[in-house]
Amino acid sequence: MKKIISIIALAFLFAQCKINTPITVKNNKITGLIADSTMVVSAREEASKIGVAILKKGGNAFDAMIATELALAVAYPFAGNIGGGGFMVYRTNDGKTGALDYREKAPLAASKNMYLDENGNIIESKSTLGAMAVGVPGTVDGLFKVHEKFGSLPFSVLIQPAIDLANKGVVVTEKQAERLALYKHYFSEVNATKIILDNNWQKGDTIKYVKLAKTLERIRDLGRDGFYKGETAEMLVNYVQKLGGIITKKDLEIYEAKWRNPIEFTYKDLKIIAMSPPSSGGICNAQIFKAIEPFDIVSYGHNSLKYIQLLTEAERRAYADRSYYLGDPDFVKIPIDTLISSKYVKKRMANFSWDKATPSSTLKHGEITGYESDETTHYSIVDKYGNSISATTTLNGAYGSKVFVSEGGFFLNNEMDDFSSKPGTPNMFELIGAEANSIEPGKRMLSSMTPTIVEKNNRFYMSVGSPGGSTIITSVLQTILNVYEFNLSMQEAVDAPRFHHQWLPDVVNFEPKGFDSLLLNQLQQKGYQIKQENSVILGKVDAILRLPNGKLEGGADYRGDDKAVGF
Repeated sequence: MKKIISIIALAFLFAQCKINTPITVKNNKITGLIADSTMVVSAREEASKIGVAILKKGGNAFDAMIATELALAVAYPFAGNIGGGGFMVYRTNDGKTGALDYREKAPLAASKNMYLDENGNIIESKSTLGAMAVGVPGTVDGLFKVHEKFGSLPFSVLIQPAIDLANKGVVVTEKQAERLALYKHYFSEVNATKIILDNNWQKGDTIKYVKLAKTLERIRDLGRDGFYKGETAEMLVNYVQKLGGIITKKDLEIYEAKWRNPIEFTYKDLKIIAMSPPSSGGICNAQIFKAIEPFDIVSYGHNSLKYIQLLTEAERRAYADRSYYLGDPDFVKIPIDTLISSKYVKKRMANFSWDKATPSSTLKHGEITGYESDETTHYSIVDKYGNSISATTTLNGAYGSKVFVSEGGFFLNNEMDDFSSKPGTPNMFELIGAEANSIEPGKRMLSSMTPTIVEKNNRFYMSVGSPGGSTIITSVLQTILNVYEFNLSMQEAVDAPRFHHQWLPDVVNFEPKGFDSLLLNQLQQKGYQIKQENSVILGKVDAILRLPNGKLEGGADYRGDDKAVGF
């Protein structure tokens, strides 16, 4: 069965558009870049190369994380940022694990009904477009927290490559040119003046980010205060308030990233380490893995009728719980232990039937009797010392709020949309929220970002994550299953076609390629609502797999300009 699956995957991958990483074919498998001990996989080649250059200098995975993330802020303004936030999960070479939450926060002047009109209806675009959509950025503080705890090279050494890249300029790729053309009209709609990305940039052009370089230099010279105080903070606050926003200097001064305990659970002989709330990814995937664990999914076949049914029904229930129970753990009590327990998940799956779909309209969140203890970018890093990190960072929507601090050279996020502006009403990703994720001053908004590290036999096995809003969780889930259950290479697992369900809307989304009409018809006959035409791609996974011989294989998603680099 596994041999047949690999041959099918091989044929599928050759039919896809160009894969943006070196590949080899071995034993009927397409594999990504193979490296001896060190690798960075990110959304842009420039960032991956900068991360690896730091590793070659003797830096560790955490040093490379800082350099890579700052390089993405230059090379990938679509989602890379210093004006947003993110999450990082790590595993050190001695097996210790942890997580960092540098998620954005609601400004102190935020209020529960700030996006509602006098009739209690949501004001269109107010939480997604413009200055009122901006949460207090966390990326820079997060990077300094990482450096303080794990850094081995001076911060000035780690930020300098991004400064040099910003001054030298970044070559526009075909996909970047397409994105700019698609979103450019928002820039003039939102900003008070023309911004650098307003030009009609074409593939092959070079964009120099000179003002961003100056901002990065202030961070290099002044540390955290180079962003959260002084000149940069003043230009950020003044511009946001000029556009009608509510962020203040105090919001920036008091922001603090937070170390958290990750969600850890087992699936067969794997130990999965994922981000905890305010990320929903770890809990949701723990529930889904626990729901499917009793089933012999390999016998069903990869992306088969029964496989899709099972995952869809498990996802349906996990996302229903997500909408009700999850939020910022500093503000709400979350029954984590219960939600990810096998007993609870088994009860949630009790009404699952192979014969027909469970309509989401008939399914609500599970009952807890007691409480126990769009756009993003992901990168994965493994160093020669055996440390590994999985980090996902975001502006939320494409180019965030579209607010561009021209004097500083960076975009600001629109993360406020990730709150429940009105409980029961969907956000930009069509996710439904409840009171647990309502807006409060200083609160972190719920996220779907799912940076994940996997162990097998007490050794590092995989680092994986993805952008993609609500589809992040299921993209990570399917990538892990593709490797572990169906014996795909890391590159095959990343590039295999994906599907997604999130409770509401009650639709199973399929990527445009890789699912035949007969299969989709069979699902429809069982009551599943299918969406494939005009369906966007589901996630862009960047992952690293440790091979049996100890070497590393990178999986860089062909859906973007992603690149694996290693040695």
